[in-house]
Amino acid sequence: MSRDLSSRHILPNALPVPAIKKLAGKRIVLASNSPRRRDILRTIGLAPDIIPSTFEENLSPASFADIHEYPVATASHKAVEVYERLVAEDPDNAPDLVIAADTVVLTHAQPSTSQTDYTLLPSVGQELLEKPKDKADNLRMLMDLNGQVCEVVTGVTLAYPILTAPGYGIHSIDERSLVYFADNPQHFLQAYADSGEGLDRAGGFAVQGMGGVLVRKVEGDYQNVVGFPMASFFKLLDVLVEEDDDFLEM
Repeated sequence: MSRDLSSRHILPNALPVPAIKKLAGKRIVLASNSPRRRDILRTIGLAPDIIPSTFEENLSPASFADIHEYPVATASHKAVEVYERLVAEDPDNAPDLVIAADTVVLTHAQPSTSQTDYTLLPSVGQELLEKPKDKADNLRMLMDLNGQVCEVVTGVTLAYPILTAPGYGIHSIDERSLVYFADNPQHFLQAYADSGEGLDRAGGFAVQGMGGVLVRKVEGDYQNVVGFPMASFFKLLDVLVEEDDDFLEM
């Protein structure tokens, strides 16, 4: 099978930087079915194959000393699962780069203007919010977030082939953004939960959709809140090309 995939994976709008040039002709895979992540990657000129991970996402958040490591670990399992599955299915068409991500929301984040660490305030507990189970759970999440500051954390992992065991290398980052919710009346929250828009989103809201009316400001990477930290990912590619001799060399 021909490995000249540049026209399929690298779009005309891609910036001609070393990392993008090195991806030309490579097989790029996104281990997610998220249209938001797909569209963000297309913004920087990448059009990967869409192959969702089958990893069950059953890690226990309580097992992590730092909760920010939880989405990174989940993203790593997703990337490795897809990479190993594709290699097993067709070794001659193995991926050159698998991109995986996981986004979570942490309630009651510390505002950047505050000098008080929440760890010093035992009455303020943080809850990890992933996707709501149903509309009632979505409303519960929104009521907890209302008038508060939450932290959106996305873990991103890249998997790529190397010659040494286990046959792949991985690099991961996490990106953190603060979302400030307005003090919304309850009928706003109820109407939004009833709309169903938040059911497929970590934290139960889509800042780029109707959920934007509930939010008064975002600190940090807005795209991270949407679901994928575009700027940090692009910089990671650049650093890996510059510093990792194994990256994209096979």
